[in-house]
Parts: sequence; C-alpha cells; structure tokens
Amino acid sequence: MSSPKINKMNEFEFISGVLRKFAHLTPKNALGIGDDCAVLPSLQNSGDRLLVTTDLLVEDIHFIRAKSKAQDIGYKALAVNLSDIAAMGGRPLAFFLSLALPKTLDKNWAAHFLKGLHQCAHEFHVPLLGGDTTGSKKSIAINICVLGSANAKRIKLRSQAKVGDVVCVTGFLGDSAAGLQLIRGKSSLSSRDQAPLLRAHFKPKPHLEEGVWLANQSAVHAMMDVSDGIHSDLPHILKASNCGGKVSFEKLPLSGALVRYCKSTKQNAIPLALMGGEDYCLLCTIKGSNVDQISREFERRFGRPLYRIGEITSRPGKLEYFHNGEKVTPSGHSFRHFG
Repeated sequence: MSSPKINKMNEFEFISGVLRKFAHLTPKNALGIGDDCAVLPSLQNSGDRLLVTTDLLVEDIHFIRAKSKAQDIGYKALAVNLSDIAAMGGRPLAFFLSLALPKTLDKNWAAHFLKGLHQCAHEFHVPLLGGDTTGSKKSIAINICVLGSANAKRIKLRSQAKVGDVVCVTGFLGDSAAGLQLIRGKSSLSSRDQAPLLRAHFKPKPHLEEGVWLANQSAVHAMMDVSDGIHSDLPHILKASNCGGKVSFEKLPLSGALVRYCKSTKQNAIPLALMGGEDYCLLCTIKGSNVDQISREFERRFGRPLYRIGEITSRPGKLEYFHNGEKVTPSGHSFRHFG
C-alpha cells in the first residue's frame, strides 16, 4: 500500500508535527513555533527581546511572474515579513535575503526586483545584512528573514486573548483577494476602482506603527497579522488562548472599491473578506471595557477606524458567524498550501 500524499495534510498539521519533534530543543527563555515571530533573549542587557521571522515566496504559488511587476514582487517579499514583526508589536532591525533564480531569467527582472526590495527597505529603514543566492531549474524562490526587537513586557502573543475581548482589525479585508482575481481575469470595473485592489495585492503596507502603538496598550491582549484570512487566522488565536469567538458579517470592513468590484462581478464580498487572505492588517483582541477609548485614540492617531468585527467567547476552539444576529455558515474555504 502506498503511503499517504502530502496533499492529504494541511499546512498546520505539518507545522504541528514539526513542533512536536523539535519542542524539546527550545530553550525555556525563548518562544519558538506557534506565533508570528520567534522570540529570543536579547544579546544586550536590556528589557528588549529579539524577534525573528522568515517567509518563503515561490513562483506560481505566491506570485505569477508573467502578471506581476518584478518591482512589486521585491517590495511585497519584504513587506509580508515586516507584517509579522508588526504583529508582535516590534520594530524591524535588519533582514537577510536568499534567492533561487533560473538561469534563463532576464537580468532586467533581477534589477527591478532589487529596486522594489530596496524601496520597501528604505521606506521602513531596514538594512539588508546578508543572505544567499543559487540557481534553480525553472521557478523563482525568494526567502527573507527579518530580525526585530520589542519590549519584553509589551510583546503580544496569540495566546493572550480573554473571554469578553472585542475582536478588531486595523484595515479593510478582502481587497488583496479581489486584486488577485483582477490579475487573473477581466473586469468592467474602472481603472480608478481597480487601483486600490491591485495595490493591496501587489504592495501591502505592513502596519508597523499601528503594531507598536497597540502593543503599548495594556488592554490589547492577543495580536497577529492577517495573512491567510480571518477564517484561518482567528482560529490560531482561539486555539492558543483556549477560547472561542464570534464574528459578525455586517461588521467586516469592506472598502468601497471591493463592494463595487463584487457588484460588477455578481459575487458576495464576505468570502473574500473572510478567506481571501493577504490583507496584512493586524487582528487583535481588546478588553471590552477599554475598546471605546482605544478605538477613539487609534482613529485620532492613524486617521482611520479600528474595526470591531466580533468577540471572544468561552467556547474553546469554536468560531461562530452571525449576520444581523442570525447564526450563519460561510461558504468557501481558505487557501491550503498542500491542498
């Protein structure tokens, strides 16, 4: 009998297996697999901790070379890693780049990729300190590792949500997923309406300042970034915190461009907002009695709302959805790497 194939396993089952095998090697003063970043003791005698994150982008999985500008790919490759640093309430210190490039690749592609990478690095003041390059048979593979730092007492973990917390996000949901649909097909939407959706997909902005600010609020408990979509990401918080959650469809923040796009394509925006992924805003839980004050201060500081989409409940692992008070079941599913 042949052994089961990896497409019968989801990404998180694989990660759980890795965690079980290596957990005994993790030092007691470090946080390893299970959050947006690893947390290590600082080399200096300070109250800060070292954050480490890494992300791999593979051609035809994370980007389509023929339909993407090399400059945008370079920008996004770093931005998605910086989003992990933001999720822990940290600031980036430096990054490392490893590239696998096919020998048939146009030199201009590489030059434009580095231009986009430099643009993001310059924008967020993150130096490149090393890495590796190698050839590949066919596809481009990009791996970036970012080092960051955060105050040990203010790092926000997925395991810190509490019953009664309000679940919030720091930006619109679903725009990047709509942008991906746009590059894969045709649309009657005006170029003005397409622009923010394509920008959300190609050049996501990591919410670094928002992450630091939220980390400084003691009433903000758990936090992570939205990379796979609320439907996949919120359960990570629920599992780590041993609690449940409720999300209200009518409270999901949808941009005007997304609403118009979905109207033009005759599709429901909710699955895109819940399961589309790659939004790279922050998902956090906030003590219910403090959420009004924190929301006011957040909007005053950043010029946009802190969107409340649900609450944390006492039903461990149970994520429920509601629409105008009625319990509903969402259609569709999130992206699976091994699916």
